[in-house]
Amino acid sequence: MIGSRRTILTAIAGLAAAAVAAPALAGDAPMNLAAAGGAPPNFVGISKWFNTEPLAIGDLRGKVVLVDFWTYGCYNCVNTLPYVTRLYETYKDKGLVVVGIHTPEFPFERSPANVQAALKRHGINYPVGQDNDSATWNAWRNQYWPAQYIVDQSGNVVFSHAGEGQYDEIERTVRRLLNATS
Repeated sequence: MIGSRRTILTAIAGLAAAAVAAPALAGDAPMNLAAAGGAPPNFVGISKWFNTEPLAIGDLRGKVVLVDFWTYGCYNCVNTLPYVTRLYETYKDKGLVVVGIHTPEFPFERSPANVQAALKRHGINYPVGQDNDSATWNAWRNQYWPAQYIVDQSGNVVFSHAGEGQYDEIERTVRRLLNATS
């Protein structure tokens, strides 16, 4: 009887663990990201801006803003860059602003020259802030590379996603906000 009770309890514990882990494995785990529906934090502690003068989130009000946290040494981040650059090229003239926040994971990623080379290598023409001290990363309560946030024209975070994927949903959200059809 005790053996079968242990077996049942082990099975129940296994099912409970699987239920908790399944969303994480599917990429839908609850994440500690900037709260959707709230006002986004500013870009703080940026040591260098590429492709732009310094930006403030408040100055972008009235635009749809995609904030993309990434680092060039992250394989998953590099996989998202073609999508982000295509989205920028497609919708920049319709009111989309993409702001890359390059937050390094490793010391070699802190070099402005290395970041500039990565921007050239990946064809990134949108603004990118170099967040070497993770100040913007922390202000946004971000914990993942890559992570994307969409801020609407009223200045509210309306979408957040960490990791690769959900490209169609990101584009649908941008299109809906821009009221664009293409």
